[in-house]
Amino acid sequence: MTEGLRYAYAVVRDTGTPEAALDALTALEEVRGVAGERVRAVRHLGLAVLAGAVPAEDFDEGPLRRRLEDMAWLEDMARAHQRVVDTAGAESCVIPVRLATVCQGEEGLRRMLATGRERFASALDRLEGRVEWGVKAYAAPPPPQEPPAGAANGPDSPGASDSPDAPGASGASGGMSGRDYLRRRKAQRQAAERRWGDTEEDARLVHHTLSGLAERARLHPPQDPRLSGVSDRNVLNAAYLVRREDSAAFAERVGELAGRTPELRVELTGPWAPYSFTDPDETESADETTAPHQTGDAGADR
Repeated sequence: MTEGLRYAYAVVRDTGTPEAALDALTALEEVRGVAGERVRAVRHLGLAVLAGAVPAEDFDEGPLRRRLEDMAWLEDMARAHQRVVDTAGAESCVIPVRLATVCQGEEGLRRMLATGRERFASALDRLEGRVEWGVKAYAAPPPPQEPPAGAANGPDSPGASDSPDAPGASGASGGMSGRDYLRRRKAQRQAAERRWGDTEEDARLVHHTLSGLAERARLHPPQDPRLSGVSDRNVLNAAYLVRREDSAAFAERVGELAGRTPELRVELTGPWAPYSFTDPDETESADETTAPHQTGDAGADR
């Protein structure tokens, strides 16, 4: 059946082999898509798009817009989308399609391939044999310091008084004076600022080192702790384009850097399909900060 809605996951090169022999489809035999559907290939002009049939009650334009406001549903869909893309890309080059791209039937998929043919083909040429690795670094806040003896008499303590004659205001009986307390607080703030500065410099060195091992690198904005659920400060959120055969050496180097920067917690993820590097932006700096590639509004070919 060729009519109905089709959800697009990724574009691959059409090798001319029977559909069942496509490497990407072979890998997806046991994987289901965003609606629990099987994924198949639609070929056109030397390319093939991996796609699946999805129900109109969830994925037609109106229902889909409403569904995208449901964060739990959106998260489940995004995970299923990524599972298909990364499984297909485990052994072959795939170009991820934007999240929630829905076309009208197989003819809509072919129009998508025709419209984007030059861009897809160029990306496949550039990214063949390459994968994306993600590296995040977090700086945990310093542990709380125990107040020195007499700090309970400081100006923020429950029994503190604004009166210069109040006990402890002049440091009598071993108490901390208001002036000493403020000095201590200032020193703590300065120490915290130095620590943040040191961790950010460590993160820059990590990024610089890893960029030298990758063909390209991309800095993403720091993760919002309200969305990530991680309270530690995110000081590095980067993606690196690495040749498949260099992946083991890259991962080993990340581990070495993590051991040398104890004040940073370094996380390595991947290898992934090259989400962050599908756009032809050779004129951009490798360190340019960009939004994560997979976030975007629903695309539709009606």
